[in-house]
Amino acid sequence: MSTPGQTLFDLLPALYRLRDATVAQSQALPQGPLQALLMLIDEQFALLADDLIQRYDDEFIETCAPWVIPYIGNLIGYQPVNGIAPAVANPRAEVADTVSLRRRKGTPLVLEQLARDVTGWGARAVEAFQSLATTQYSRHVRLDNHYAPDLRRWQPGLYMDGAFDSTAHQVDVRRIANGRGRYNVQNIGVFLWSLNAYGVSEVPATAVDGSGRLFRVGSIGTDVALFNNPVSQEVDVTTSAQPLNVPDRLRRAVLAQDLSSGAGAKYYGNGASAALYLNGALLNPYQIQVCDLSGPDGSWSNLPGPASQYAACFDPELGRVALVTALSPAPAAGSVTQTLAATYYTGFGADLGGGSYDRSDTFLVDAVAEVLPFPDTAAPVRYGTLADALAYAVGTLTHVAAAAVEITDDGVYSLAGAPALQVNAPAGTVLELRAAQGCRPTLLLGGEITVTGGAQSTVGFNGLLMGYAPLSGGTAPLALVHATGGASQLSSLQLTHCTLVPGTAFPSLLVETPGITLSVAKSIVGPLSVSDEAFSTLADSIVDATDPTRIAYAATDGGSTSGGGALTLQSCTVIGKVHAALATTISDSILLAGLALGDSWPAALWSDRLQQGCVRFSYLPAALIAPNPYECLMHAAFAPQPLFYSLRYGDPGYCKLLPCTDDAIRRGADDEGEMGAFHFVLAPIRENDLKIRLQEYLPAGLEIGIIYQT
Repeated sequence: MSTPGQTLFDLLPALYRLRDATVAQSQALPQGPLQALLMLIDEQFALLADDLIQRYDDEFIETCAPWVIPYIGNLIGYQPVNGIAPAVANPRAEVADTVSLRRRKGTPLVLEQLARDVTGWGARAVEAFQSLATTQYSRHVRLDNHYAPDLRRWQPGLYMDGAFDSTAHQVDVRRIANGRGRYNVQNIGVFLWSLNAYGVSEVPATAVDGSGRLFRVGSIGTDVALFNNPVSQEVDVTTSAQPLNVPDRLRRAVLAQDLSSGAGAKYYGNGASAALYLNGALLNPYQIQVCDLSGPDGSWSNLPGPASQYAACFDPELGRVALVTALSPAPAAGSVTQTLAATYYTGFGADLGGGSYDRSDTFLVDAVAEVLPFPDTAAPVRYGTLADALAYAVGTLTHVAAAAVEITDDGVYSLAGAPALQVNAPAGTVLELRAAQGCRPTLLLGGEITVTGGAQSTVGFNGLLMGYAPLSGGTAPLALVHATGGASQLSSLQLTHCTLVPGTAFPSLLVETPGITLSVAKSIVGPLSVSDEAFSTLADSIVDATDPTRIAYAATDGGSTSGGGALTLQSCTVIGKVHAALATTISDSILLAGLALGDSWPAALWSDRLQQGCVRFSYLPAALIAPNPYECLMHAAFAPQPLFYSLRYGDPGYCKLLPCTDDAIRRGADDEGEMGAFHFVLAPIRENDLKIRLQEYLPAGLEIGIIYQT
């Protein structure tokens, strides 16, 4: 028998090998005829050996060939799913996990792990019989199961009717599978947190007035509900999820109890869910009092007195802070500027509008090109302001084809007193203003950002939050971002993962450059005014005019006579009227629009050219002038309508469909996903995957219901 590396020719007696070599030498051949024949046989033996080894490897999911995976899955009863969440995107890993999870089949922890992995959201599985109010058997006394809650404790009231409910309930005979019932012996509730937590680090707090005491942690000066940064349960779930493990609202009572732990606090501190920094130093947990600071500005409740033993009062449900000692707005000569900053997490439905998630694949300028950090890290410093950084980047475009200014923190940059930003890309170049990976800076503009460029040039914005900070006595700009006309020949303007805060009285984006291509992807913007000679493509985005009767998209003249540039909407939510010269494609979108009394518009969705374009799989207003819709829903009385958690920008459930929305909308897209800006999340398909997987592990006679907590 040959050993590894040995051939059949090597096993022959030396006499035959010498004769074969003599023949090869006499005929000037690389090898003799006998060696050549045995080499061919060796090749076939090697193939046979490889096949035998692979057949052995095919018996194990870790080493089998890809074509064997579905056969092993079928052998163990695995049912394939769409694999939307990253944890179930690999079929090999899914079948391997199924093999291991079969050993724990029927336990709540397995159901919880499946719910977490298949959906990619926070999850907890609860056996409803544990919460039933029953007469206990004397030989099986459950001391922690009380018929009535302990009213001296705050936890039962805070978590009642939720995933962490510990109070007793009477039997509910309705079915849990259709969402009507909940508490019964055979019921298992799978609770899901479909909102994600997105963090920012050491963001300067926004002063509410000139007192130097009242602040909001939100970078644009609005109330913001803080969320918990969930602590991972690792790969295998060995203990049931607790409030610390899911992305949920950070409640006042929870944070108050946590702060009493001091250095052992789980929700507060560096790297935790929330932290306050006074003059650059972390406030000690014992220096903070959690309280309700609700009320209109000027009359907040529970403000601390000058004799308070605390340094600050903090309301995590509103994102408000009240200091005991006011910060000095004008420090004395030689003193250090006093500041208040916060680290916190907010909740939102998807990676949209910018935030602490991966955006690297959408950058226009890669790391090998000219990427200029802001603030500047070079010595000596090359630029001190954002305007100077953009000007410096334009200067580098004389020897490179692409440059980017990258803001490397979560800071708030107020440009109210500074000159308006001008972004001018030379011909044939790419200029990008973006947030660094994992950062979300805020630009508070005192004037519009003017965008111009030469022929075949591109300007991009990525990962930025832009709002308007009005100047005292100043005039409102035309827009937050203004692509001017005139001599500008800018070819492309791209907004990706950006938020142009809606709610102002003027368009968030004004495009006057003829022939330009406007691209908006995974962004939140206010109304758009676009030249009829431009082309607009919006994907996975929200356009919010704040009211269905206001203008969301039109030409620069307001849309009363001519429509905005040719429009493509792919999986968008639009709140407001739309007038386009051409509806190139409207697909998988929701258009909440209507006509006000006495409106001059003939329709809420209005396309000037009806012989071209496509409108499909969308929710449309009742009044429309558009190409013949295909598989669309029209607004009508008693007809299915989109139901949202909230239509107010800043709320965690902003523009997110309620699970009770009719399936004609929630599963009405072309791939049976939901219509609107959150289509790319594919929430209904994740639900389908979860139901398929849960049935494999459900004990006989039990029933499962999916319950959304957020």
